[in-house]
Amino acid sequence: MMSEIKTIIFATGNAGKIREIKEIFKELDLTILSMKEAGVSADPEEDGESFEDNSIIKAKAVRKLVDESYPEPSQVLVMADDSGLEVDYLDKAPGIMSARFMGHNTSYDIKNNEILKRLEGVPDEKRTARFVCAVSAVFSGGEALVTRQTMEGRIGYEIEGKNGFGYDPIFIPDGYDVTSATISPEEKNEISHRGKALRAMLEMIRDRF
Repeated sequence: MMSEIKTIIFATGNAGKIREIKEIFKELDLTILSMKEAGVSADPEEDGESFEDNSIIKAKAVRKLVDESYPEPSQVLVMADDSGLEVDYLDKAPGIMSARFMGHNTSYDIKNNEILKRLEGVPDEKRTARFVCAVSAVFSGGEALVTRQTMEGRIGYEIEGKNGFGYDPIFIPDGYDVTSATISPEEKNEISHRGKALRAMLEMIRDRF
């Protein structure tokens, strides 16, 4: 029962994600921990065929560790996300390979410049793209929930902005004339794929409390 749950462990080491989920889920009055804070470590092979697959792979890996090591695993809800950039002109690449595009250790300056290079001469109407985020939640009994949300937009013509990370400096959200790396973090959280997915997951589980 959700009413038993006291803690959410989010399968990430990203402090920004933890801050965001704490803000969005604050009405549930739960303890929200990163994997490090929870004392668990998992790095499963993300070999799924979709963002949804990979988010569930991560959540189930952490769920297994929690079920094996926590004294009251039924009081813990495990969540994870997987996200990336789809560029329509590039057959939705880099997609689920976004973090691994051109290699894990390749800087995003190089990755962004490569995407811009591949889109040289491509007009606005064919530069459509989106950020995708899938968020999953796995309960102690094995039940899983998953939601997928997007932030639609297009790829710009140059790297612009310092506020974002990853592919933000080349992505222009719908309704904007600047990249998501020039938008304030607060404004971006309101329109971002991850913010939407977290809020959608909150709606999915809220009635269970």
